[in-house]
Formats: sequence, structure tokens, C-alpha cells
Amino acid sequence: MSNTKTLYTPFRADIVGSFLRPQTLKEARAKFEAGTISKEELTKVENEAILDLVAKQKAAGLHVITDGEFRRATWHLDFMWGFEGVAHQKTETGVLFHGEPALIDDTYLVGKISVNHHPFVEHFQFVKALEDENTVAKQTIPAPAQFLQQMILEVNLERTRKFYPTNEELIQDIAKGYQKVIRDLYDAGCRNIQFDDCTWGVCVGGDGCARYGAGVDLEQVMEQLLYVNNLAIEGKPDDLVIHTHVCRGNYHSTYFSSGSYDSVAEYLFQKENVDAYYLEYDDERSGGFEPLQYVSGNKKVVLGLITTKTPQLEDKETIIKRIHEAAKYIPLDRLYLSPQCGFASCEIGNKLTEEEQWAKIRLVNEIAKEVWNA
Repeated sequence: MSNTKTLYTPFRADIVGSFLRPQTLKEARAKFEAGTISKEELTKVENEAILDLVAKQKAAGLHVITDGEFRRATWHLDFMWGFEGVAHQKTETGVLFHGEPALIDDTYLVGKISVNHHPFVEHFQFVKALEDENTVAKQTIPAPAQFLQQMILEVNLERTRKFYPTNEELIQDIAKGYQKVIRDLYDAGCRNIQFDDCTWGVCVGGDGCARYGAGVDLEQVMEQLLYVNNLAIEGKPDDLVIHTHVCRGNYHSTYFSSGSYDSVAEYLFQKENVDAYYLEYDDERSGGFEPLQYVSGNKKVVLGLITTKTPQLEDKETIIKRIHEAAKYIPLDRLYLSPQCGFASCEIGNKLTEEEQWAKIRLVNEIAKEVWNA
């Protein structure tokens, strides 16, 4: 595979980004939180775990590599903690994922949002140095809309209004912070960024919509989600691709919301200025492929048909049939394949083994080769 082919994601066989944490890493993080090892000692364990993970990604035939989000507690909140004006503390209640409480830190504003040197830039540089002639590094970060949603949820709104009387002011500062991080990542050699975004998944589910509070105008919310994402992307370098992964929640093999893409398709698929969509399509919660007809321009779609929530391996012929069903609404040459989400959006990870995780990756590769000769 030549360099010209490995510069940009998505690939026919792709990944969302996170992987199950090895036990050595979980133990090191627990020791660090208990104060029995230093930050430097934790970083050493993280580095070793990431080196091993990248070697396994390459051995599995992947052309995209990530750090598995091994330096994070959660897929989204750690990124927010890298901004000035954001604080967090251990939660007492958590967020319910299909009945299971996700005990992730309460995260809220204590001042105006700004960013100096975001730690994710250094995290990316570590993976960038591991690229070879067959692989390219991808950086995953939560979508700007996810940052906005976090701060306008009913539980956080009173704190937010102390610093931002209107959502417009908040959106402007979030977008400005993202533009700086995007530029810093670009200057560090990054050409592939993925926005992870559960906000649209919340909007398609009735229970999820309730998170914003009673009487919310959902159409206005969706306009603001679209606005902040596109504003953050404005002015990006031409040779930088930005994709988005749309999720309905992924915690310990549970989910947050259900619903088809129909109600958000015209906002998300027609108007969001990303290059590709990584979409959950692993079960009936995602609905049908019909909304793909709204994907505008030459945007690409990565079909998340292989679930990360259960260890059972999908039937290859069934997945191939579904790919061709999706091709009724968007050309096959604009379609790609990946697992539906990461394997460990939070440290706890999903309910499968590392061996089962890699079996899923191998299946994605096998199917991609058969469908696209990739």
C-alpha cells in the first residue's frame, strides 16, 4: 500500500477508535488514583500498552492506528478537562445507560472556556511517530456539539449561565477553542480527525431528549448542534479530513438511546460539513438505511455493522447482504465498514475479551476484501 493511499481515512476496513484496556493499564490507573504511583509511572505503563496495541492493529491488517484512548477515562470528558474553565468531580448518581448507571465524572463550567496547550496534541504525537508506509494515525475527539450539550444539560445549565448568558456566546468560545486544538493537531502532523458525537443519537430517542429539560425546542437544539460543529470546522486546512461518528451511547455493552436517523438526517447528513460519517447500524435500534439518501455531495459513509457490545461473531454473508442493501441509497464506492462503536468508550470496556475484540476486527477485514477487493 503506497503512501498516497494511506494518508486519509476512512479505509474500507476501519475502526471507530477505542480498544479494551489491558489489565496492566487498569491496575496502573487504579494505583495512580490511589496515590501509590506517580504520573510518570502511569505514563510509562500507558506508553507500553499503546506500543503493544499499535503493533496489534498493524498485525490485524488495519491501515489506521489509534492509541485506543488508553490515556483517557472516558471518550469525551477527558478532552473537555483539557480546557480552561472546565472542572470535574466524582459523580454520585451517574447517567443511566439502559438501566445501568455510568459512573463518569460530573463535568461543568467554572469560568470562561479557553485552551492553551491541549494534552491530546502530545498524545497524538506519540501515535504519529508509530506510523509506517502502510498506516496513518487518526485522532478521535468529542464533537463540539458534545461539549455544548454537556454544558446546557439541565443539571449544568445554572452553572453555565453564570459565565454564558446565552448559548450563542458559549458556542462561539467552544468553536474558537476547537479551532485552536484542530490547528495544533494539524501542526503536529495530524491529517485525520474524528468527531465522536452522541448528541444526534440523543435527539433521535424520546427518552434522550428529556435530558435537555421539559419544554425544550428540539429543532432549535439541532440547529445549534449543527452550528457549533460547522463553526469549529470553519477555516480548517484543505488537506485535513474531519469525520464524525454518530453514537447512541456505548457503556459496558449498554446503550443510552434508540431511534432511526430519519428525524436528524436532513440536519446531519445534508448540512454538517464533515467528510464522512461513521454510523451505528448493528441492530434494530438504528433503523433502516433509507436516511442515507440524504447524505450530500461526495461524503462517505462507514457502516458500523459489526457490534462491539457482544462477543458473538456476525455471519459474514448477512453483513455483506446488508452492505448491498445500504448501496441502494448511496453508491457502494462511497461505503466502508467498521465496528459500530469503540470497544471501550470508557475504561470499563464492553463485555467481551481482547481475543473476541480482534476476531471482530479480522471479520471487518475479511468482509472488506470480499466486497471491495480492499
